[in-house]
Amino acid sequence: MNWIKWQLRENALDKAALDSLALQTRWLASRIEWHILGNHLFANAKALLFAGLIFSGEEAAAWRKMACSILLRELREQCLTDGAHFELSPMYHLLFLEDVLDIMNIVEAAARADRGSDVGAIVDAIDERLPAMFSWARTMVHPDGEISFFNDAAFDIASTLAGLVDYALRLGRPAPEEPPSSRLLASSGYARLERHDAVVIADVGCVGPDYLPGHAHADTLSFEMSLAGRRLVVNGGTSLYESGAERLRQRGTIAHSTLVLDGENSSEVWSSFRVGRRAYPQNVALDIGDVVHLQAQHDGYRHLPGGPIHQRTWSLGALYLDIADRISGQGSHQAELHFHLGVGLRARAKDASCVEIHCSASGVFFAEMSSLSGLVLRVEADTHHPRFGASEPTQVIVIDFDSGDVDEHRLRISWIGA
Repeated sequence: MNWIKWQLRENALDKAALDSLALQTRWLASRIEWHILGNHLFANAKALLFAGLIFSGEEAAAWRKMACSILLRELREQCLTDGAHFELSPMYHLLFLEDVLDIMNIVEAAARADRGSDVGAIVDAIDERLPAMFSWARTMVHPDGEISFFNDAAFDIASTLAGLVDYALRLGRPAPEEPPSSRLLASSGYARLERHDAVVIADVGCVGPDYLPGHAHADTLSFEMSLAGRRLVVNGGTSLYESGAERLRQRGTIAHSTLVLDGENSSEVWSSFRVGRRAYPQNVALDIGDVVHLQAQHDGYRHLPGGPIHQRTWSLGALYLDIADRISGQGSHQAELHFHLGVGLRARAKDASCVEIHCSASGVFFAEMSSLSGLVLRVEADTHHPRFGASEPTQVIVIDFDSGDVDEHRLRISWIGA
């Protein structure tokens, strides 16, 4: 595809390059990644379409036909009704969004957008879904314009949302502007809560498609939070895909801002891209008022003795965020709450049940985190992984409790208004 983009920008490929390109496409056409599906299959079909549009003849027509068949089917499968890419990663969503814009671009560049043709049907299908895809992307980015870290996600892999908005404009498809607001993305299972300078993005959905959870993390009921445009609470990010202990740790529940029960992951992540038993959300509800409430629970710990269920409620007010965590079921379980701080923030104890969070560089007070249940807050060293190959030092706030002793734990994050 990159060779073809280069050619279409008036950089003529010589005969040897074109012969090689045709040979590579012929090889691809007989080796479609049906065994992997998902974004791999979509990218295969996109490449076949590119080649089928710049070459002529019966073989090129067969490539176009195969590409259009796959793309139409996969658009219906991979683009959920709320606009999300079905692998539920903000990073892969932006890659998917760029893919569909590239398809529109190559079709128009090759002057093959005649309606009624297979190629025209692809453009129509993308046009129908594009507004929702941009809306989903806007919901899942922080005020700094960058993606949130749910499932496999890292900066500098996909184009930014701003870059894709500009791309769409150049194609004559303005991305719809939406006012900031609280909303629930019901098909994909994410929610955004907003009040003044505070933004909370929460995962209240499945880890991914049942048959393709390869990029999933055990991050159900985790959340990220920005305050005054700066990230306060985050998930751990993704710095590598290689199989090993660190990949498993980054995919594990402990690397996310949620609750770990009995030292287990909420979904059974293993190897680099595998998930066994996984959490399913239940009773998801968003109530928007003067205080925005989001509630959900999941059954990812149901295999433990007593079949415990984790329920979490977020309540976002003008100057606070309350997070209530309840463990239901039989027996007693050891719970650990983790709240990972954004890079450049430092926590220090105010008392046993409260920490103050300051900006590392300036020392200026940023927010306060306190256990309304009177439990001890522990500050530990942590690492954040915003890019592949990157590990940045930060801190995590940890709270331990026994579910037999504490019916419900309530934590409050508070700040001073402007």
